Amino acid sequence: MYDPVQLRTFLTVAQTLSFTQAAGRLGVRQSTVSQHVRRLEEATGRPLFLRDTHRVELTEDGEAMLGFARTILEAQQRAAAFFTGTRLRGRLRFGASEDFVLSRLPEILEGFRHEHPEVDLELSVELSGTLHERLDAGRLDLVLAKRRGPGDERGRLVWRDRMVWIGAEGLRVDPERPVPLIVFPPPGITRARALEVLERDGRAWRIACTSGSLSGLVAAARAGLGVMAHTRGLIPPGLVRVGGLPELGPVEFALVRGPRASPAAEALAAAVLSGADRLTRTG
Repeated sequence: MYDPVQLRTFLTVAQTLSFTQAAGRLGVRQSTVSQHVRRLEEATGRPLFLRDTHRVELTEDGEAMLGFARTILEAQQRAAAFFTGTRLRGRLRFGASEDFVLSRLPEILEGFRHEHPEVDLELSVELSGTLHERLDAGRLDLVLAKRRGPGDERGRLVWRDRMVWIGAEGLRVDPERPVPLIVFPPPGITRARALEVLERDGRAWRIACTSGSLSGLVAAARAGLGVMAHTRGLIPPGLVRVGGLPELGPVEFALVRGPRASPAAEALAAAVLSGADRLTRTG
């Protein structure tokens, strides 16, 4: 009933919230993306996206279709792997950004391990900047991390969002005093963005807490020590958006492969891309 090609296009648009970006990731024209979505909407008899010239959003039926589309495509991949008789083997060094510690990335990795039990998957959870450095040095095969900033088009776009300021509920930032910051150490991309934005806005700041782990930063934020820059779709429980500070701008997460990407790396990249909508969901 539902064309897998159209479902894959639908998932890509849902993950990027952009027909243009979806076309780029899939390697097709934007008109083709629009055609696939339109035909899928005709097949369901329901609108899946609300869209105008400025934004693209999922409808309630579109949210429901996310799970169905993912299940159908995963079943198709399992059937293809079974009947082709190909078994992936070898070592795969995968790096994931700290941002996804509280997401449902483990579900994606568990599914990959189930499908490819003979692949020795090694997971490293680090700052995005550190992951890029390790990939460039040949110590990782595939990373899921923030892009370094405007103009960085390496890898395949997985998800686009905005960065926001977050802190404990009820926290207010005094405009007459330096902004208390809770940050990762260098080379944290989020840290660099926060400092750059505040300095450009002429706001004084001070470091209230530095931690190399997301759990450490979250604990400090929950204690009311200050504010932290974070991806809007990944706000940890117990923290809320904080106003009165300059906009932090967009953020993009991408899958970047090393120069000698193996079939196992390609398979994991496909699994992450097909399940990218789960990366913004916890529990």
